[in-house]
Amino acid sequence: MSDDTEARQPYPARPGRHFHWPTHHATSVFGDDWFGKRAETFARFFGTPVFLIAQTMIVGAWILINVGGWTSFDPYPFILLNLMFSLQAAYAAPLILLAQTRQADRDKLDAAADAQHREALAAASEQRQTIAAQQTAQLVELMKQNTELTELTRDLSERIEKMTSEVHGKVLAGGS
Repeated sequence: MSDDTEARQPYPARPGRHFHWPTHHATSVFGDDWFGKRAETFARFFGTPVFLIAQTMIVGAWILINVGGWTSFDPYPFILLNLMFSLQAAYAAPLILLAQTRQADRDKLDAAADAQHREALAAASEQRQTIAAQQTAQLVELMKQNTELTELTRDLSERIEKMTSEVHGKVLAGGS
């Protein structure tokens, strides 16, 4: 696949969900450039245990170093640390909103593909039901014809038996 094709296909179908293939060509409203993809990846990283544990360790070390007296680049009340949290929040909020909007776009496309798939399944089911009804009607007609043929065969057999008895009786009467 060429780089150009990959750029136009940011949301490939998930395994096991082949009915989403029609949406593989969709692009994000924010574009699929390097920044959009990296920003979304970074925003998703904010909620991971790795990020939370690493941030907790950094903040703990920051406080321990400043309170322990090894250095005092940010003495209590840790104004620089608060500034760093504010800066992080200022960037995290828009990145998280970006990731949510991109995910909402993908969800919308997936929902449309799901609806289209359900409609196709419903149409196929309706077609199968129509064919089954036609086949049932044909079967009922064949059963009626079979019943008529069985009755005709029985009537003919009775007539043949009667005629055979009559012929047998005449042969025996004529031969004595």
